Amino acid sequence: MANGRVERRLAVIMATDIVGYSRLTEADETRTLDTMKRLQTSILAPGITACGGRIVKLMGDGTLVVFNSAVDAVDCAISLQEALACDQQEQPTDDRILVRIGINLADVVIEGDDLLGDGVNVAARLQASATPGGICIADVVHRQLGAKGRSAFLDGGEIALKNITRPIHVWHWTDAPTIGPSMSQACARTSIAVLPFENLSNAPDQTFFSDGITEDIIGGLARFRALSVTAASSSFSFRGEHADIKEIGRKLGVTYLVDGSVRRAGERMRITARLIEVASGTHLWSEHYDRRLTDIFAIQDDVTRMIVSTLVGQIESADLRQALRKPPKSLAAYEFYLRGLAHIRGYEPDDNRQAHAMFQAAVDRDPQFALAHAYLALAIIAEQGYGNAPSDVLDAALAIARKAVSLDEAESGCQRMLAIIQFYRREFELAERHYRRAYLLNPNDANTLVQMGGLLARRGKLDEAMEWINEGFRLNPFPPPWYSATLGNALYILGRYEEAAAALKELPNPGPFTLARLVACHAQSANAASVEETKARLLQVCPDFSTEDFIRRGLLLERDEHRDLFRQGLLKAGLPA
Repeated sequence: MANGRVERRLAVIMATDIVGYSRLTEADETRTLDTMKRLQTSILAPGITACGGRIVKLMGDGTLVVFNSAVDAVDCAISLQEALACDQQEQPTDDRILVRIGINLADVVIEGDDLLGDGVNVAARLQASATPGGICIADVVHRQLGAKGRSAFLDGGEIALKNITRPIHVWHWTDAPTIGPSMSQACARTSIAVLPFENLSNAPDQTFFSDGITEDIIGGLARFRALSVTAASSSFSFRGEHADIKEIGRKLGVTYLVDGSVRRAGERMRITARLIEVASGTHLWSEHYDRRLTDIFAIQDDVTRMIVSTLVGQIESADLRQALRKPPKSLAAYEFYLRGLAHIRGYEPDDNRQAHAMFQAAVDRDPQFALAHAYLALAIIAEQGYGNAPSDVLDAALAIARKAVSLDEAESGCQRMLAIIQFYRREFELAERHYRRAYLLNPNDANTLVQMGGLLARRGKLDEAMEWINEGFRLNPFPPPWYSATLGNALYILGRYEEAAAALKELPNPGPFTLARLVACHAQSANAASVEETKARLLQVCPDFSTEDFIRRGLLLERDEHRDLFRQGLLKAGLPA
């Protein structure tokens, strides 16, 4: 026996194999071998190591890996498949390197550096049963996963495996990429890892607090299902390492890294966080938070939510910039989706039409892309004037928004878009219900908070409305302009006219409905000069403006007295009835 060492223990075995290896090498042996070597060194080996796996042996086009944890093995397999899919998405379909992965949990014999036993053979057979680019796991592995992990797999029932006498109950990964022109499903999530925050306090026992901050940020980011967040077990393996940040990011296979520190001094706590783009090493954002230690866990919750919300906004902005640098003809579904976001948030005359086209392109390339469906519904009504869209357009948008929710009921963004469509259909009670669902799914999404506040203000629930809006602004200190429109509307209903005008002035390229609101604000606050200046702008863009038409078309308010409040302001300014 090699080295005289024999060990028997329970282990998780992962077997990988390249699909169609013989065909690929026959077509172009040099390119295939070079690609395999690159993928092994840049994705497979570092990804396995980062998840706590040990490569037992390389077998031509396959790999045998052992893990101590089923959770780590499955997390590793999913991250490898997603990274490989993204790496190969630009390759012609016939030239793509696709890998099958099988995972088993069994008693094995470790003989020297080798791994032996029936459990190893089962892992190899499970690998052969996986779909190209997919993962097949034994039921014993599936039972070790948490609820979220189990939900990522479909029941494959009991199957017969070659040379295995007993049937094996198997599960298949649900997000295996399809072989075709679009592999965007596996690449549709921006990848990010949060490194353990450094404890800079004098007391070593304060590490529990810095670790708690880190884990809460990971959990908060994971609620945004458009992000692929590395598990804590992987990112914490880099604790204390002083490797180059690019190297750590490469090993974890992520686009962005978050790191930070926690320092406690007397009765104060300072928490610092920063967001780093791995490829360039650029620091995209950094911030520090100073708090009194009145309630250490309340501080942890508060700061975590602020960091998470700001990080998501910064990541989204960086992704948008990257997508807009690429020529449209080369874009996959996710990048069309990002371009759509840029246009739907724009204020140029053609932005809504462009947004519609971008989201439609995303849906065409990936019919299962839930968020693309959700935003397509919004773009459809935006192009037709939101609440002024014809009833058939509002009906079509509602059907698309409902489909988005059916594709991913746990995506808070889909629930939020459905609420928006219902709001413009004047279904206020349903809209509020879905906003609350969106909040329960993701309390860190500042957009949901502000939009919910806007709805509550329009329903006359003013005190609660301002709580939601203020919390949204607090969580997102760099808000998009539409936040100001929502705030301005709520402040006007509250009778805080000067503050409402200040908020509405934040909007670029204001249209007639925004200008009408500004006129009403200035009239109610007796600012005669501003009334005349803004009224002139309004009548220039809308010469046939009438107060009653604005009340009917431009306001979505549940209470008559609030509509009267706007009517009073417009008539006081001397605008036509």
